[in-house]
Amino acid sequence: MATLPLLLLLFISSVIPISFSDDQTVKTFIFRVDSQTKPSIFPTHYQWYTSEFVAEPTRILHVYDTVFHGFSAFLTETHAASLSNHPSILAVFEDHRRELHTTRSPQFLGLRNQQGLWSDSNYGSDVIIGVFDTGVWPERRSFADTNLRPVPARWKGVCQTGTKFAASNCNRKLIGARFFSKGHEAAGGPIAGINETIEFLSPRDADGHGTHTASTAAGRHAFRASFEGYAAGIAKGVAPKARLAVYKVCWKNAGCFDSDILAAFDAAVNDGVDVISISIGGGDGISSPYYLDPIAIGAYGAVSRGVFVSSSAGNDGPNMMSVTNLAPWLVTVGAGTIDRNFPADVILGDGRRLNGVSLYSGEQLKGKMYPLVYPGKSGVLSASLCMENSLDPNVVKGKIVICDRGSSARVAKGLVVKKAGGVGMILANGASNGEGLVGDAHLLPTCALGSDEGDAVKSYVSSSANPVATIDVKGTVIGIKPAPVVASFSGRGPNGLNPEILKPDLIAPGVNILAAWTDAVGPTGLDSDQRKTEFNILSGTSMACPHVSGAAALLKSAHPDWSPAAIRSAMMTTASVTDNKNQPMLDEATGKWSTPYDFGAGHLNLGRAMDPGLIYDITNNGYENFLCAIGYNPKIIQVVTRSPVVCPMKKPLPENLNYPSFAAMFPTASRGPTSKTFIRTVTNVGQANAVYVAKIEAPKGVTVTVKPAKLAFTPAVKKRSFIVTITADSKHLVLDDAGAVFGSLSWTDGNKHVVRSPIVVTQLDPL
Repeated sequence: MATLPLLLLLFISSVIPISFSDDQTVKTFIFRVDSQTKPSIFPTHYQWYTSEFVAEPTRILHVYDTVFHGFSAFLTETHAASLSNHPSILAVFEDHRRELHTTRSPQFLGLRNQQGLWSDSNYGSDVIIGVFDTGVWPERRSFADTNLRPVPARWKGVCQTGTKFAASNCNRKLIGARFFSKGHEAAGGPIAGINETIEFLSPRDADGHGTHTASTAAGRHAFRASFEGYAAGIAKGVAPKARLAVYKVCWKNAGCFDSDILAAFDAAVNDGVDVISISIGGGDGISSPYYLDPIAIGAYGAVSRGVFVSSSAGNDGPNMMSVTNLAPWLVTVGAGTIDRNFPADVILGDGRRLNGVSLYSGEQLKGKMYPLVYPGKSGVLSASLCMENSLDPNVVKGKIVICDRGSSARVAKGLVVKKAGGVGMILANGASNGEGLVGDAHLLPTCALGSDEGDAVKSYVSSSANPVATIDVKGTVIGIKPAPVVASFSGRGPNGLNPEILKPDLIAPGVNILAAWTDAVGPTGLDSDQRKTEFNILSGTSMACPHVSGAAALLKSAHPDWSPAAIRSAMMTTASVTDNKNQPMLDEATGKWSTPYDFGAGHLNLGRAMDPGLIYDITNNGYENFLCAIGYNPKIIQVVTRSPVVCPMKKPLPENLNYPSFAAMFPTASRGPTSKTFIRTVTNVGQANAVYVAKIEAPKGVTVTVKPAKLAFTPAVKKRSFIVTITADSKHLVLDDAGAVFGSLSWTDGNKHVVRSPIVVTQLDPL
């Protein structure tokens, strides 16, 4: 693959991103207002908005005044179009729906009791993590407040009451809870006339996802936990003493609306959270420019006030350029495996054993062989995928059924097989999922197989006169090697908006993660699943994101003066790029070595992040210059930053943002050697007197130089700048399968500090 096409955004003089029709359909629009133009006659912005923009106050859903200035309102397109021409309106965008990116992991991160980060930070005590998700099931033991000190005095949040959620559901652990439904209700979601058997108009979690992510970040320690006998161990979140504030912005089966997410950012920053965890993304694999992306806008408002924001990279891997949440002030987290697995075997009639995974915990098949059938043999796609009503009971009754992965939930396929009378299911990956496997709490004996084993079992069915099989579920195995492995579903680079910024930033545990669960639904989330469980095992970058949120709470607790960029830098420059066999991390999708497009700077290593030696810090001014560098005009920049920005006379370069990674892009047409230079500044946060020496691993066919190659720090000199020059001859550059070559720059003090940054070199031609 010689080049990657890069779609560059075209900026037109207007920042209004939507084309309005004369349609009288009423929709929710978000309006970004220049708050400094408010006439003094109006005591509040709300009074201004209702007097000048929206005459009917009931049409205004949210007023934003912290991370964003403006409001959302339920209007016709004609009305919205007329407002877009008002001089005080900087931008208008339509409300969109987003999707959730759906324990041994603290030990696997290098956390142990009484040593390292847990002891140094008093387990994140008094740091407040805000979780934007589906709410919380507050009765879970993970949210008990035993032995916690009083709620921090600086906390200004509330415990919002509602259906089956009282003020007494908050405590010294779960210190705040709010819900945001106005955008959702205006969109005509199933909440209107809420069916209380499905949802709660309150912070209570009807889905399970929010309870799971909140307990992953900051679940209390320590009690024995497992899911129906699987993954037995001591339950604890990454920051067990951190406080939790829950912001319910996502609703069961209905996603999360931009207008509600923006309102949650506004509330959380006002309430006083230190960290925001948001496992939500576009859902369509397309990243909007920052000024049209409420997660990017809300996060900028939070980060500019010192709040760390952790987001998920999305589950559209292993496709290239599938990573989401790309803003450079966001921390973008991909997913890796941990050293625990739930193996199961399919045993065929000819004696072959095919290895897969399973979390089925009911009555087992006990070695009995059953007839094996593949409905997809008929050529009907819906039958091969075991979609609703696609299976003929006469064909599948009493048999183990092979179902192809895709188009419907993995657990839903099992329910279809069970309803049709099948006794078991083999869930076969297609080529796009490769060998990437995740466990599910199926309703009948099931084994998930990778693509190769799936092909093997199908070929056995087609070549055998009487194919038979059984499923042997083996429980929990720990100490799996190699681990971590980059999860096949984890969103991959390069960054589709600004490839000068490497995304994802890093990966964290996101496969088969055990955490607390709701009582509102069974572990599969299917309406017919009546099982109740305190814990559930889930996979997704949604699960990886709260690991980094909890890690940020521990680092913030140990280093209260560190900025969000400093905390990210500490995580990135100390991340691991090798597995527990001391080999380069593998990519689950291909079985080959993974690259920084897959894992960013590497896998979170909390033991080392506590003491990184040097950090790459970024100020608000640094982000503003970056927005100038990518061609945004001052009016567009103000949509993101709230306050007007004056761009430097000499246009900055986006690659000079003080990021802890380097991405060099060379045009394919250039002849002879071409160079790119990067300016970086590091701050010493280790011993006051220190000397760091540059160690370069140059990408293949590329020359990398650093000046100066030695950085000396003293009590008086805490910051040092350096220039990295990357030179490549496009004619002779041989790129790998990912369309790039990779290396690294490490600063080492000869003792324990190695401050490592990935280097990516690629060829890109702007269209």
